[in-house]
Amino acid sequence: MRMFVDPSDIYLHIEAVDFRKSINGLVVVVEQQLELSPLSDAMFIFSNKKRDKLKILYWDKTGFALWYKRLETQRFKWPKDDQLSRLVLSEQQLNWLLGGYDIIGHKPLQYQAVSL
Repeated sequence: MRMFVDPSDIYLHIEAVDFRKSINGLVVVVEQQLELSPLSDAMFIFSNKKRDKLKILYWDKTGFALWYKRLETQRFKWPKDDQLSRLVLSEQQLNWLLGGYDIIGHKPLQYQAVSL
């Protein structure tokens, strides 16, 4: 996905949002739940409860832009973490998410010793 902005940060809102929200409603989520400025040089990604739709909100220095994507038969691979309200993504992780790949990858394994 190529946009007209080069965001300094890409934030993934972990919790599902009501997709009746448009720009003004999502700006409130950014300010109150993520505790970030929607006017920053950042991109904010939201999903619905079924994880088959995405909205991406960003400020392009002239106004807010809202990008919307709906999957017809699949679901986005969404991280599960009840402790986080947001996750910072790289541009590569955003492309993975939009391409249907898991953005988290493998979890690190913790071993005490190696036995051969």
